[in-house]
Amino acid sequence: MQNFDIIKTNKTDLTFRVSSIIGKFDLQSNETTEHFKGQIDLSNNWKIGLIVGKSGSGKTTIAKQLFKNSYITKFEYKNKSILDDMPKWCSVSDITNAFNSVGFSSPPSWLKPYSVLSNGEKMRCDLARSILEKNKMIVFDEFTSVLDRNVAKIGSFAIQKAIRKSDKKFIAVGCHYDVEEWLMPDWVFNTDTMTFHSFEGQKKNRPEIKFNIYKAKDKSIWKMFAKHHYLNHTHNNAAHVYLATINNEIAGFLSVLHLPHPHVKNIKKVHRLVILPDYQGAGFGIKFLNEIGKIYKNENYRYSIVTSAPSLIYALKKSNKWMCKNFGRLKGGGSGLLHGKNSKSTSNSKNRITASFEMK
Repeated sequence: MQNFDIIKTNKTDLTFRVSSIIGKFDLQSNETTEHFKGQIDLSNNWKIGLIVGKSGSGKTTIAKQLFKNSYITKFEYKNKSILDDMPKWCSVSDITNAFNSVGFSSPPSWLKPYSVLSNGEKMRCDLARSILEKNKMIVFDEFTSVLDRNVAKIGSFAIQKAIRKSDKKFIAVGCHYDVEEWLMPDWVFNTDTMTFHSFEGQKKNRPEIKFNIYKAKDKSIWKMFAKHHYLNHTHNNAAHVYLATINNEIAGFLSVLHLPHPHVKNIKKVHRLVILPDYQGAGFGIKFLNEIGKIYKNENYRYSIVTSAPSLIYALKKSNKWMCKNFGRLKGGGSGLLHGKNSKSTSNSKNRITASFEMK
């Protein structure tokens, strides 16, 4: 059990301005005192906690007092690529795995400096770095404070997934109550009422998300997604284009091409799949892929995808709806068993490690 009884005192100099305010508002002195008292009853089995309350209610003071060795203030980012800002002892594989685990799955963004990332990307970058550090507990202040609330909710869900798969414990500290049901904490301490609630052992269900798919007539919308694609910014105008919205916000792009084959005439291949960074890490990519796949399977087409994205490969390998047809470095630039011997691929997969999957 973590008990705290904190008295925070601040005494200012009696400057002309301070004296003027004391006189004008009939303040009693130039000294202010705040008192925070309560207890946080922690077991050994929790993974995620939340300290939440209004501004000025003592969140940061309490978090620093109880978890001072784990409290994150601000990381230093000074390199031209955030990859080079990650801990020196980490391999490139360690770093990319951490990025993917928190839903920061856009390799083009990994090459950027921290200063130009979106607020959502910055939060996920900070969390990935926290996971890579050697501390076993992460206390993350100002959690989602500068994010759009829809983005904050999706980000919270992605982050809790990453933490529960890691060996870390995570405490979010913030003033927004709406993240609780998405972060699904094992305990919550509310600094407004100085009350502690444990949810260990209780079933945690993800809140309902409005996920809708539309077929797009205007294919130029690809421009909105192009810079986030991990390999190629071009798009074949012959492809059928589908958009996904999450809580009524555009979040994903998927396009499908007919695959020329000397023997098999009914293969459709995913041409481009992009989930915008703010919506990554919550499983929307595989959901989008599956929903479009149902459309083509119902029309008696085979439905396939070739990808080099580690997070997508991992998700497809876990899924019982997909079978892996080929994995490795394709010297000829083809895409495995889904192509004939003499076919010419336009996937630019030559000398890349790719995985080709077909929907069952």
